[in-house]
Amino acid sequence: MHLPPYFARFRPRMLSAMAGYSRERFFKDAGSGLTVGIVALPLAMAFAIASGLKPEAGIWTAIIAGALISGLGGSAVQIGGPAGAFIVIVYGIVERYGVANLLISTACAGVLLFLLGFFKLGTLVRYVPVSIVVGFTNGIAVLIMLSQVKDLLGLEIPKMPADFFSQLRAIFGHIDTLNPYALGLGLACLLGLLVWPRLFDTQTRYAHAFTNRLVRLIQAGEGLQLKRATRLASRLPGPIVALLTLTAFAYALQLPVETIGSRFGGIPRGLPGFALPDFSWATVRLLVAPTLTIALLGAVESLLCARVADQISGLKRHDPNQELMAQGIANFVVPFFGGMPATGTIARTVTNVRAGATSPVSGLVHCLTLVGVVLVAAPLAVHVPLALLAGILLYVALNMGEWREFVELRRASNHYRLIMLGTFFLTVIFDLTVALQVGLLLACVLFVRRMSSLFQVALVSQTENAACFRLYGSLFFGAVAKIDPILNMVESTPQGLEIRLDVQSLQLLDTSGLDVLEQLHKAIVSRGGRLVLTGLNAQPRQVMERHGFLDKVESL
Repeated sequence: MHLPPYFARFRPRMLSAMAGYSRERFFKDAGSGLTVGIVALPLAMAFAIASGLKPEAGIWTAIIAGALISGLGGSAVQIGGPAGAFIVIVYGIVERYGVANLLISTACAGVLLFLLGFFKLGTLVRYVPVSIVVGFTNGIAVLIMLSQVKDLLGLEIPKMPADFFSQLRAIFGHIDTLNPYALGLGLACLLGLLVWPRLFDTQTRYAHAFTNRLVRLIQAGEGLQLKRATRLASRLPGPIVALLTLTAFAYALQLPVETIGSRFGGIPRGLPGFALPDFSWATVRLLVAPTLTIALLGAVESLLCARVADQISGLKRHDPNQELMAQGIANFVVPFFGGMPATGTIARTVTNVRAGATSPVSGLVHCLTLVGVVLVAAPLAVHVPLALLAGILLYVALNMGEWREFVELRRASNHYRLIMLGTFFLTVIFDLTVALQVGLLLACVLFVRRMSSLFQVALVSQTENAACFRLYGSLFFGAVAKIDPILNMVESTPQGLEIRLDVQSLQLLDTSGLDVLEQLHKAIVSRGGRLVLTGLNAQPRQVMERHGFLDKVESL
């Protein structure tokens, strides 16, 4: 049976991953999915709360979008769900347009993502310069850290504003309401997350000290159970350890801190209901900018995450177009269940790979794990202090930012510095939409400037009645001014000249470049001279033939 071409374009990785699927692979996928599901729970709640939504919005996005992205996506091991990169965008949209319009923007962005993949435009995302990606990633990380200061310090701010300077003003204006218990819990959580992985990393000095102590205990006959406990502890995700231990500590001591229960009233144990957003074309027109931002950031983040997964897993490379179609379907569906934008998540994907995942089955198990935890343990979430979630998000932001890039700027070109720092500061001070627009515009302008600098015109020889020039590089709209010296020579000479252009090193010619050559030809002919071209390459020849220019000049 032959499928129509448009059906053949939609081929999830799950189909090929199931070929030769074994029980051994299933147990690996089940173990990794269980691990990622536990890791995803506190992150999903934290991302939703930081975005100005209820915690269940993040949880059900992780479940529904995660299942769709794993089941329909083009990567074998990528985990989808709410991501830290969306916090600033979602919070700004909620502040400016409201939750209902966030749902519409997310659904529209889903349609755009699906169309990008369906028409095989996934590779275009790779054209976004790395300087822009680093700039807005670091900018988002700074904004995430700033947005968590309120809950970390336990400040009594009724509603946190969305923009950078207003947030600073609100924080300093309410600094007298600082809650030392919240600050202590948040810092303990952050410190624990920083130290926990280093305890079991054999390449760190913390691990050496920890291991030496363990060896001494074992040699003394006291450490067999401790060794087993340590092996088990090394497999526990740091966020879960921090969440469970510090929540129990705060509950046992009845610390006066704000919790999920005191702010949101808890997390519903039932499945979310299906609801249609209040949709109208007039509203959609107002949401063009946030829709494009969600779609672009979702595409960039998901494909970057998929590339990271390819590198560390060693499995078959992902299909970027299929991945975008799956991301589109997920983002179109989740708003009908009160969800938020979703994309590929690097932290959970890396955890999935390192836990031994071999196929998208691990992503589905991760979703089932979340469902089980929500249905069973939802009543306990009311006791989770918000300061703990702030500590987790601070840890996420610290790992999200590529801070070494600021140090490496001293080795970078001026163009790279301008684009990266410009995108960074625009993200922090204004918003990501402005940063992406200006960053891409700057990248285009600087690229044109750089390419035009590579085009050169060299005078090879000159006599009283003739001159020979050699053209190097690309003659396009950004480089046409470099033909002016030849035009000036022709116009300043009353008698006719023979101008010979050696274009053997001319690699590219656009219509603007052809137009200036036509102006040069007219100026030469009007004075009784002639224009001769030598060594034409394929692309310039095609442009000249298409516009009939070769019929007017001599070509050797």
